Amino acid sequence: MAADADVHAPWNGHDTRVLIVAVIGIGIIVALIVGLKLHAFLALTIGALFVGLASGIGAADVTKSYENGVGSVLGYVGVLIALGAMVGKLLADSGGADQVVDTLLRGKRSVLPWKMALIAAIIGIPMFFEIGLVLLVPVVVLAIRRTGSRAMLLAIPALAGLSVLHGFIPPHPGPLAAIGVLHGNVGVTLALGLLVAIPAVVIAGPLFGQVAARWVPIGAAGAALEVSGGARDGESGGSPSGHGGVEVATEQTQQTEQTQQTQRTRTPSFTWTIVTVLSPVVLMLLKAASDVWMSKDNALYPVLQFIGDPVFALLFAVLLAMYTFGTAIGFGIPELSKKIGSSLMPISGVMLIVGAGGGFKQVLVDGGTGTAIAKIAIAANLSALLLGWIVAVLIRLATGSATVATVTAAGIVAPLAVGENSTHIALIVLAIGAGSLFFSHVNDAGFWLVKEYFGMTVGETIKTWSVMETLISVIGLAMTLLLSTFL
Repeated sequence: MAADADVHAPWNGHDTRVLIVAVIGIGIIVALIVGLKLHAFLALTIGALFVGLASGIGAADVTKSYENGVGSVLGYVGVLIALGAMVGKLLADSGGADQVVDTLLRGKRSVLPWKMALIAAIIGIPMFFEIGLVLLVPVVVLAIRRTGSRAMLLAIPALAGLSVLHGFIPPHPGPLAAIGVLHGNVGVTLALGLLVAIPAVVIAGPLFGQVAARWVPIGAAGAALEVSGGARDGESGGSPSGHGGVEVATEQTQQTEQTQQTQRTRTPSFTWTIVTVLSPVVLMLLKAASDVWMSKDNALYPVLQFIGDPVFALLFAVLLAMYTFGTAIGFGIPELSKKIGSSLMPISGVMLIVGAGGGFKQVLVDGGTGTAIAKIAIAANLSALLLGWIVAVLIRLATGSATVATVTAAGIVAPLAVGENSTHIALIVLAIGAGSLFFSHVNDAGFWLVKEYFGMTVGETIKTWSVMETLISVIGLAMTLLLSTFL
């Protein structure tokens, strides 16, 4: 009631002050990340402390507000990110991902772009975008070389599949962070996210890939050719100069593969690979279905609630993966423990960014920024869904980070989501996720990763990758607005 009264109270000087402070705070974060190349965790922390002090929060309470925000997000999201990373690591090291690829690449060449999008979507469920990209690049380039196709015809569908999953589908960090901030339901968000993801992948993937292949008619080139073994085949078009880091990573990958080949005796089957990867998704969807269609008095309801909880669902997937991707193919328990431990190192930075984003959000809320923005949105009759997309787009363009854009936008629109049902909150999460993908450009690490892997110029990368990301963002917004009219 008090929060509702604040939102409908007359505009005052404090509202003006906190909005100006919020803009300056976001500007400080952007300047630190883009200008000084400071790590996003430090930038978000500095920005949060500035906003807290300048908004009028007592000096003794600013750090407490920030710490509460970090803890509230990481206490839930951090566990899920860690479990998802474990499944992804075991999937890659076991050869399960290769098994999926080998099976789906059989058949007519005309459906290959669609299969690439499907492969990327399946592999992208438990993996971060960068990990999925590194895993898929050799497959994409190998298919390009075997078929003689233009690179973008197959690369764009794969990139679209990975990017859509990263922006819309739990257990990826962005959607999970937004769900945590807005107090949403993971199962409902997952179910609706899949509805939004399908048209986004189809249009921005195989369909746009045909256009992109005409705009940028290149073949296998860049660092990806080296990763796929192009140099051994004596083909031209190797990686451009200045890719020392990629070459080192390639050598390390080859050495790791050789070590793994001496440890495992076989590869998991296609069926068991799919069952393992999709098991948490199925469990979470069962929970979502029970929320919608089952009475709480039903004896099965609490069981489905427990097994469909994201923590249990992903823990189940990890334990299943330790068998299907581990002991069943020859890995011993000590080796599995090492792999699981190593899976946590690459995600530490992501978790810190997500936590700091939660801290920044909490300071905005405690300082009154969210209430002020809610007043503007109510006066302008602007929905939380549309506002979330716009804010995420602006922060994405400024910082280049989809995760920073997601957690910041979620914090800003949080007051507007109070009292909304789980379905509408899920749509707000998806709209924010769509905005966080808008027009990746030179301040985004993913932009340079795609550019270097496929040997494109900056202009060519903008015409392909950046346009694809924008298509995904706009289609995602359109789908959430459409669903909001029926749900």
